[in-house]
Amino acid sequence: MAKFTFVVLTNPTLGKDAEFNEWYNQQHIPDVLNVPGFVCAQRFRLADAQMGGDADSPYKYLALYEIETDDLAGTLKELQSRRGTADMVMSDAIDMKNVAAYIFTPVAEQMMAKDVARPRKAA
Repeated sequence: MAKFTFVVLTNPTLGKDAEFNEWYNQQHIPDVLNVPGFVCAQRFRLADAQMGGDADSPYKYLALYEIETDDLAGTLKELQSRRGTADMVMSDAIDMKNVAAYIFTPVAEQMMAKDVARPRKAA
């Protein structure tokens, strides 16, 4: 079965951070994970410290979903068909005008730091 990572960048509607996070964690992720092919999900908030020191970003939240399917188009069609129904309840706490979503396919196996650690050269 082919594996994919679905990357979703979002923001809450102004002043609705708590409602957004509760809906996303308690309602939306379970709704998405009920779509055949979606196997797991994890959410993140933009950290204060960033490379270059600038934490200014157009997105505050990231959700990563793992998908396993041999019919990606069909899986995405099923996801889209559920949006706004009882199977995928939406909330006005998400700023839908500013959502970015992308699907990635692996180009290499996952590597672990412990497996590629190299001794440091003496200065």
